[in-house]
Parts: sequence; structure tokens; C-alpha cells
Amino acid sequence: MLNSSWTASAPAPDGGRGGPVPVAVVAADPISKEGAVSQLRRQPEVELREESAPGTVALVVENALDENAVGRLRRIVRGEGARAALVVGTLQERELLDVVECGVGAIVWRHEATARRLVSAVLAASRGDGDLPADLLGSLLSQVGTLHRGAVGQQGGPSLGLTPREVDVVRLIAEGLDTGEIAGKLSYSERTVKNVIHGVTTRLHLRNRAHAVAFALREGYI
Repeated sequence: MLNSSWTASAPAPDGGRGGPVPVAVVAADPISKEGAVSQLRRQPEVELREESAPGTVALVVENALDENAVGRLRRIVRGEGARAALVVGTLQERELLDVVECGVGAIVWRHEATARRLVSAVLAASRGDGDLPADLLGSLLSQVGTLHRGAVGQQGGPSLGLTPREVDVVRLIAEGLDTGEIAGKLSYSERTVKNVIHGVTTRLHLRNRAHAVAFALREGYI
């Protein structure tokens, strides 16, 4: 299955030093935890830790997403200050936006959770990048767009505004373009595109690019 990803401007947990990313595996059952740990144990890009904390990536392994799982994700990202990547067996469309709004931009299906795929998701999460399977990205755009695109033209408009330039950039992110491709489309420098994205996510307190796309769809911009 193809993955769709986009690069964010947030710094990596290692502060850009290029060393291994500290990772803590969080799972509801010991078999799932040990399976993920064994996959990552010999990967030089990561360094396993016992607990998630600021500066670490929590690899959260779930069979399905229930209220307890969503609560764990919120606690890890918002309470403990860690980044998070999710490995999940099934995910309903209505649950996808909950995951994104928790601050999780990297998701791996359990049946695709090879060592290399897990490392890829962890590295994406460490950088603040989005890394969604293509079918999930499509579901995110379809679901939120269907529910919220009607907000365009409603009296009063969105409560928090995006500038026309920000809308152009976020729309191209939603189409799956990377930073260089967006810069080429809009005749901007890559630095300008990164600054626009950083400004949107910082001003609106959004977690990553996936969250920015979800916000723009919710508010009817795209």
C-alpha cells in the first residue's frame, strides 16, 4: 500500500543532531508491546526507552481505537509532551479525525507493520511529518470534506481565518504535494512555503500538516 506523506517544519526530538530517535512502545497488551519492541530493537535509527516523555516518540499499538485508546494518545501528546505514531488494526472513518486532532500524523496498519515501516513512521513523527496510508488520507479528505465543505458561504464565515496564501498552500498539501512541489506550483521558495505552514500551525495551535488540512476542511476553506 502506498503512503502519502508531507514534511513539516518542526524540529526533530534529537534537536537536529542526527542521532537515533528515542522511542517508547506503548501497547495495551504485552504481546503487542514485545512484538513492536523486537521489530525496533536492532534498528540503528531508533533508541528504545521504557517510557514516553518530552523529546521521545511514543509508538502506540492498538487493535482498534476506542475511548481509552484516544485518551492514551491525548495524554501522550498533550500531557507528556511526546510525539506519537499509531499502529492500529482497524480504524473507522469517524475515528480518523479524532486521531489527527490528538496530534498524531503518522499511522501504520498492523498488517503492514514491518520493522522498516515502523521506523519510517517513527522518523516521520519525530520530525512532525504526516505519514498516512493512502487510503486513510483519502478517507480523511472525503469524510471531513463531505461533512464540512458546506461551511463555505455561511454567514459570518470561519471563526479563525486563513489568508489566501495559506489556503493555497494547505490546499496543495491536501492534494499530496511536498514542499518543493508546492513551491513550484505557487512560484514561492521552499523557505517561504515552510514559513507559511509554520505560521498556520503555530497561530492556530495545530499539531502538524494533517491537522492543518483537517482544520481547513472543517472550516470550509477547501
